[in-house]
Amino acid sequence: MELRQLEYFVAVAEEGSFTKAAARVYVTQPCVSAQVRRLERELGQNLLDRSGRSVQLTEYGLAALPHARVVLAAADSLRNAVDDLTGVVHGQVTVGSVASSLSLSLPEVIADFSEKYPAVEISLSEGSTEQLVEATRAGRVDVAIIGLSADPPPGLDVQVIADEPLVGAVSHDHPLAQRSTVTVDELQDHALMCLPAGSGLRAASDAAWAAAGISPRIAFEASDPRVLAQLASRGLGVAILPEPFVSANADQLHPVRIPSPHLRARLAIAWRPGGGLGPAARALVSYTRTVLI
Repeated sequence: MELRQLEYFVAVAEEGSFTKAAARVYVTQPCVSAQVRRLERELGQNLLDRSGRSVQLTEYGLAALPHARVVLAAADSLRNAVDDLTGVVHGQVTVGSVASSLSLSLPEVIADFSEKYPAVEISLSEGSTEQLVEATRAGRVDVAIIGLSADPPPGLDVQVIADEPLVGAVSHDHPLAQRSTVTVDELQDHALMCLPAGSGLRAASDAAWAAAGISPRIAFEASDPRVLAQLASRGLGVAILPEPFVSANADQLHPVRIPSPHLRARLAIAWRPGGGLGPAARALVSYTRTVLI
């Protein structure tokens, strides 16, 4: 029995798919399938039911899964203990980020961290705040940069790294381009463009609409704020975006401030509490908190 067989089995069990599991562990799907088959042959039982549209655990798989997780956690603890003694930080860190964090120059932060810790491998992916919170809790992501609308998500430690106002972004020939502010109520008369539900910035916007007792017309949704900026620059409506992001694109966009205490963009780094992080992930959390706060 090999650790990689247990790792692949856990990945398939959590993802419900050999293809998704293969992407998660950075190997091919046939490799994952072959290693899980070898594990099943060694145990003498099928751990997975492959007959449906998604892969399901058999009763033997349900019994084996918690033990496989314990073994993998113990192996990680062993590596971490040795790393702590040697003082050399190495390993792999999975970082998840909402697209809106690009305004914080995340690529530069990652690049600088890699220069300081060249033995650490970093994989970076994007997702919504809801997706990243769930992935961080499940251990599929070590460190996440998420949007916050109100209280921090339960079960995670967080550190706010940005707290900025959200503004309306319009093209320079839009009717609102002659104004510096607009009320929440007035936005009902315009087509709005927002990030999709599940993002922290969208939750902040929805809180502002709810507090004002209005239901604005959402004309477009996009998970990438750069897409919203492009649509707004073409005169298709008012994009709700962080103020620094709009200011950085002043040649194409005009910012219109929206006086509302609810319309703020709060970004935070999030990680699992306790001893669940290895030295590499702990180093990244510490470094990110140092340079972004």
